Amino acid sequence: MSLFQRAHDIVAAKANKALDAAENPNEMLDYSYEQMLEHITKVRQALVDIAASKKQIELQEQQLQHSVDHLQDQAQAALAQGKEDLAREALSRKATAQQQIQSLEPQRQQLTEEEQKMEQTLAALQQRVNNFRSQKEVMKAQYTAASAVTSVNEEAAGISRSFSDTGEALQRAQDKIANMQARAGAMDELLQSGVLEEVGGSTDDIQKELDEASSSADVDKELAAMKAQLAAGSAAPPELTSGS
Repeated sequence: MSLFQRAHDIVAAKANKALDAAENPNEMLDYSYEQMLEHITKVRQALVDIAASKKQIELQEQQLQHSVDHLQDQAQAALAQGKEDLAREALSRKATAQQQIQSLEPQRQQLTEEEQKMEQTLAALQQRVNNFRSQKEVMKAQYTAASAVTSVNEEAAGISRSFSDTGEALQRAQDKIANMQARAGAMDELLQSGVLEEVGGSTDDIQKELDEASSSADVDKELAAMKAQLAAGSAAPPELTSGS
């Protein structure tokens, strides 16, 4: 396959796909019905033309037959007056008129047959069009119902997606709130324990020095008391034993 042919096939395929996407079944059904009506109109027009041609031939035959009858009378009148030549001329013209009638008869018969066939064709087409019209309305109703169902399903699918997105958003919000609550609780515990104050400023350093000074004073007091106890113990006289 040549490159040009491949490109042509691709373009044709894309065009066909675009037409399928743009095609509305209701519009196509109505268009097909209108086309059928146009065909029926053409058939009816052809039937009218055939009938008109047939009628014209019948009128010609009637006129020729009238001429035949009139020439017959003239021939008889001429012969009665002894004018044989004139009678012969009238009969000759009568024969010509009769020949014309005979030549028109096959045409009239053919048009009659064509008219009958056309009437049968028109009746069959009319029946098909009537059936198609009924089927068309049913199919249009089915397409409308299917479109409505499809639209509802699409809306339902959209709602489901929205619910899914909303659920995810709610979950993210709940996670964020829980995280913020946990951080707030941790900050509160740190504040109560004083860790944040020790880290945060010089007030904690002063308190620390005061605590250390108080602890040192207590140690000094306890050390002094122990020294006093030791001193008191070394200054007391020894006790006397019995029998000395």
